[in-house]
Amino acid sequence: MGHFLEAEKLCQVAFKRTSPDFTDAARAEGIYRERPRPFCLPRECAQENLYPGIRAAALEYFAQHAITWHQGERNAPSNHLCSSQVCCVNFLMPFAREPLALAELLRPVYPTLDHMLPLEDGLFVAFEWIGAANYLGERASRSGQRTRGANFTSADAAVMFERADGRRQIALIEWKYTESYSGEPLHIAASGTDRTSIYRRLYARDDCPLDKSLLPDFDALFHEPFYQLMRQQFLAHEMERAHELGADIVSLLHIAPAANLDFRRVTSTALQPLGDSVTTIWRRLVRTPDRFASASTEDLFGPFPTDEFPSLAGWSRYIRRRYGPIYR
Repeated sequence: MGHFLEAEKLCQVAFKRTSPDFTDAARAEGIYRERPRPFCLPRECAQENLYPGIRAAALEYFAQHAITWHQGERNAPSNHLCSSQVCCVNFLMPFAREPLALAELLRPVYPTLDHMLPLEDGLFVAFEWIGAANYLGERASRSGQRTRGANFTSADAAVMFERADGRRQIALIEWKYTESYSGEPLHIAASGTDRTSIYRRLYARDDCPLDKSLLPDFDALFHEPFYQLMRQQFLAHEMERAHELGADIVSLLHIAPAANLDFRRVTSTALQPLGDSVTTIWRRLVRTPDRFASASTEDLFGPFPTDEFPSLAGWSRYIRRRYGPIYR
């Protein structure tokens, strides 16, 4: 268990105790993994894990698109206050109807960004994006339906914009909060499925988005978080090949707190010679440099000029109170 996670638990406990955004009922300990935890909400109050200004919209959006809330119950989000999915929604959903603010937020990463384009339901941010087709050849459920947020490669969020050169770009967003990884090999799923057999054809292709000359073998990628990054990079590449939603370019944007030093640990021994952090290594591995970018949560959101967007003032106050250590 990471040091950053333990520190954030304490921050979230203090936030739950003092924030006016929770009901009195929500301040009680919540059951998580069959034990009461001070850093969790009671299950019946799990909706209060979302910023009040987007709570109803987020619940409606996830229900409308049958998106799975990670560790959630009864169409509600996780009751864990350190949930990465909840953190992603709390940070990004307020921008879903604010294209000018979203463009301002992303322009430091994408300097050629001209204006945002709606991606789904007229919104400028989508969540748990899996692409329009089963590009990766992942196994569908018995019903034949693909599910967003579970059992399929899903980008935590996605945005689309037009560049100054007139080309359309989609950015898939991989969001991290308190994650850390042990390096456990993931070649074989709990069901017995050989995961390498699913993605090997994409790796073997001549247009593979990864520089295979730097990799000792395909197996080196089957350790988190490299396994996630591989699948999302493959998804971005296949979406680009298909010109999904008219996109000319589909890239991957990784967002994580710089303060989470636990996440930096290189979990794949075979990849350690390539760099001293996950994102450093991944940046080297992606063949086309502008198809992968990374930004710290602090650097992306900290300088955002909230005073220029009064509609986001309430959100900014909430974020600073709740996630202050990584926002500043």
